[in-house]
Amino acid sequence: MRIKKTLCLILAMAMMLMLVACGDSSANGSDAKNASKIKIGCIMLGDETEGYTAAHINGIKAAAEELGLSDNLVWKYKVGESSACYDAAVDLVGQGCNIIFSNSYGHQTYMVQAAQEYPDVTFVAMTGDFAAICGLSNFKNAFTSVYESRYVSGVVAGMKLQELLADGTLSTETQPGSFDADGNVKVGYVGAYPYAEVVSGYTAFFLGIRSIVPNVVMEVEYTNSWFDIDKEGAAAESLIADGCVIIGQHADSTGAPAATQKLHDNGTICYSVGYNIDMRETAPTAALTSATNNWKVYYKHAMECMLNGTELEADWAEGFSQDAVAITELSDSCAEGTAEKVAEVEAALKNGTLHVFDTDTFTVGGEKVTTAPCDLSFMDWSVGKAIYEGETVEAIKDGYFSESTFRSAPYFQLRIDGITENAN
Repeated sequence: MRIKKTLCLILAMAMMLMLVACGDSSANGSDAKNASKIKIGCIMLGDETEGYTAAHINGIKAAAEELGLSDNLVWKYKVGESSACYDAAVDLVGQGCNIIFSNSYGHQTYMVQAAQEYPDVTFVAMTGDFAAICGLSNFKNAFTSVYESRYVSGVVAGMKLQELLADGTLSTETQPGSFDADGNVKVGYVGAYPYAEVVSGYTAFFLGIRSIVPNVVMEVEYTNSWFDIDKEGAAAESLIADGCVIIGQHADSTGAPAATQKLHDNGTICYSVGYNIDMRETAPTAALTSATNNWKVYYKHAMECMLNGTELEADWAEGFSQDAVAITELSDSCAEGTAEKVAEVEAALKNGTLHVFDTDTFTVGGEKVTTAPCDLSFMDWSVGKAIYEGETVEAIKDGYFSESTFRSAPYFQLRIDGITENAN
């Protein structure tokens, strides 16, 4: 009897193993079948030598590798913000791509042109702003809540300023040019264009600094280019010559950190906070950290939607709560206690107890901001006309400006007190 029972048990276990094996085989086969139907087109403004595009490339590759889609990628590098983007999109459709990403704002109008012509293909314009109002179900926008990581990078800068002030390295006696007439410390920012994306970012950076050192002012220099090493370097040099101690950036090259490092080596008190990539190789002792995006989070989400046959959102934007943004590794030049402070701030952003644009932390024209109507229409400013009509929404809610919730692209354009812009 024992032998029979044992034999039955063995047979039952064998049957279970066979069923599990069959189930696994079926699932893997299904995944492989779905994966074989997906081809992913990638239209990149630059290539891996340019920080912003490199971050996208790395995110796409990491997401594809995790999902077994590495062989399903088709690349188009150095595609300008012109009809070249449309041509690239059409060529990718011809190669069988059924989802196509572009990584620059200036690609958007050409991507929507292709989306109109190929309704069976999904087109995603990263950092775009009119997917929800253009009337096309196959056109999408995505961005990250990068203003959160810019705020945290500002906290890092603020900790460094606090240290320099506390130990006497920075004072009105040792470096009088680094203070304005009211005794506020000067910091600088190299911006690409006076767009909402840049304004939102530099304001968040400034507020992060001011959460540590309240008596600070900031000057913004625009380069009118997303990527220009010489102009970004010159802007940083100009800001430092005016006494700015910290140089932040929303521009895509290493120009600003390199210029800061050169002056730092010559004895000037100046430090850099970068964007997209770790700048320590460029500025080994001047760089503190960089605000960055973890693009893998979105690209993996989009690829999984394709695998599962579910539709992508018209707008997607996530921050620290989904690990979609971050700062790069803190450098040795950072102030003591910075890591602990960063952990505290990131935790507060994740759990929602801290809001970057808390209206108690800034004023406009000396007054607290209680209302901020935002028109989400897409305008052609050359003719002063809305191409796509959107709602006008109230962005102030529960005591803070609610950024990147009504659409993925930033719409914060308030010019708060303490920041000046060089319009040239």
